[in-house]
Amino acid sequence: MSEDIWSERDTNPDAIEAALRVLLHQRHAANEALAPARVLNLVVVVDREWKGEIANRLERVGRYQASRTVLCAVEADRRTLDAIATVSNSEPVNGFGVMHEQVEIDMGPEHLSVLRTIVDPVLVSEIPTLLWSPHGHDEAVEALLPITDVMLVDSDGLLEPAEAFGRARELLEHAYVVDLAWLRTTPWRERLAASFDLPARLPALERIAGLAIRHQAISTASGLLLVGWLSSRLHWEGEPLQRLNRAGLRGARRRSSGEVAIGLHRTNQEAPGLGGVTVTCVNGFALSLDRASGGLCAQERSPDGHTLTWKILGASRGEGGILGEGVRQALLRDPTYGPALDAARGLCPA
Repeated sequence: MSEDIWSERDTNPDAIEAALRVLLHQRHAANEALAPARVLNLVVVVDREWKGEIANRLERVGRYQASRTVLCAVEADRRTLDAIATVSNSEPVNGFGVMHEQVEIDMGPEHLSVLRTIVDPVLVSEIPTLLWSPHGHDEAVEALLPITDVMLVDSDGLLEPAEAFGRARELLEHAYVVDLAWLRTTPWRERLAASFDLPARLPALERIAGLAIRHQAISTASGLLLVGWLSSRLHWEGEPLQRLNRAGLRGARRRSSGEVAIGLHRTNQEAPGLGGVTVTCVNGFALSLDRASGGLCAQERSPDGHTLTWKILGASRGEGGILGEGVRQALLRDPTYGPALDAARGLCPA
């Protein structure tokens, strides 16, 4: 990997954009096999003291790196804009190489209300723009929503899932939403869907009697989104769940021919997200999926009591790959998230 860097104190958006054009021109002139990536803009708004951590997370997205990343670092009492622009590329493969651009802009809180006038000139036109504001900064989000195509959020990032889900629903009115809490449920949703997709197994969906979800303490939103997904797909209805002190949530959903007992339980694990899921049916069938080294541990109990255990290798992406998957999802569309989100909102305790 090689890179060219430009920096300037007390700068302005036009100077940043002009510097990027010069850097791209110089790099292409030096090697005509290089061309700028033109797929996705990524705008990130962070607190200045956490800029290094967020930058490290962005470096780990690997091949899902955005074409142009604009990192806005907010620092108290700052009045001017300082910027660093970087154009980088790896060695060309098969005679062709791609250049990526990254801009870091240090700014003050007073810039947030007019952030669109700062960021818009720096973005690549006519490609989608993804906005991520992991530390809040609602004023910045409101300013940038008119030029934002996709909003990246993490519903596990707030203590109250109801607040997180309400915010996600508001954002869905203005942009497509990619929720990292939803992506943490992907391996579980994929394996549950595959387990019941067999023709002989499909009728069991109408006989589900219990759903138990084990999750990290801060990932209640992920658990509720999984219940919301099943509720929206299988047409379960019911009242909000009840709190079990600090141990979790419990309640029930109504299905066409009975009731489904719901339980969300906190478990000790380092990574955010789910730790396990157990589905039970009225005929005695049960399926459990649990987080394990290298994938998921699956255990199936047949109605006659026979138990089968196996390992699903590589089923869990791990937290390290969640952000990269979030960037990739900005170019896709998942029609099941909205209904799952609405169902999850109805599950939140009053």
